[in-house]
Amino acid sequence: MNKKETPTSWNKVAKWYDDAVGDQGHYYHQAVIMPNLLRLLELKDGNSLLDIACGQGVLSRQIPKNMTYVGLDAAANLIASAKQQTQNPHHRFLLADATKDFPLKKDERFTHGTIILAIQNIEDPLKVFKNAAKHLVEGAPLAIVMNHPCFRIPRQTSWKVDQENKIQYRRIDRYMTDLKIPIQTHPGKGKASTQSWSFHHPLSSYTKWLNEAGFTIDLIEEWCSDKVSEGGAAKMENRSREEIPLFMTIVAKKR
Repeated sequence: MNKKETPTSWNKVAKWYDDAVGDQGHYYHQAVIMPNLLRLLELKDGNSLLDIACGQGVLSRQIPKNMTYVGLDAAANLIASAKQQTQNPHHRFLLADATKDFPLKKDERFTHGTIILAIQNIEDPLKVFKNAAKHLVEGAPLAIVMNHPCFRIPRQTSWKVDQENKIQYRRIDRYMTDLKIPIQTHPGKGKASTQSWSFHHPLSSYTKWLNEAGFTIDLIEEWCSDKVSEGGAAKMENRSREEIPLFMTIVAKKR
């Protein structure tokens, strides 16, 4: 494998991400993403899971212990952390750019695949989907969890308040245009902050790419925050939180 670091790799922000996620995941991992994802996947002993852009392996610590698991990520520091945190003989973590051929045997196949909060940090999703298809059995689900592609576009969406009607709403300035957006890890540090990238695409692009890669979309779910506000603005904040989802999950089946 080419040792040159992938331009969009999170290796430079690995420590920040590892500290934020920890062993069991950040708040939304624990409260929203993992419970819903495990419900959808219905994993059990005897299944096998390919976790693409696995980060420091948070999902590997939530699944049945006797399952075969392979996690791939382009950030060497995150792979090192995953190996340190997950001591399981059935689990493997491999340094890999998800847009290039996976470092797996050509005939190695999995019953399930996941891409969790990562597809929007990868510049070419179609290549990722095509590579995933090569290593999933027919009918295998590929679950793609992402920040909602309509309501959570960095720099292009924001919360606003209509004081007259006492409504908090989500403003969307752009949606259909493909965007490459720089994200500062520590905004307060200005130019001294490390940086990652977010790539925005409309939902129609994901459906097209999945179809081209050999998948059929089986299900789309939208997940809201479970947090509850207090104080004078609580009513409108809670209502908007219940109406505007944070995450979208696409479950696509390998044809």
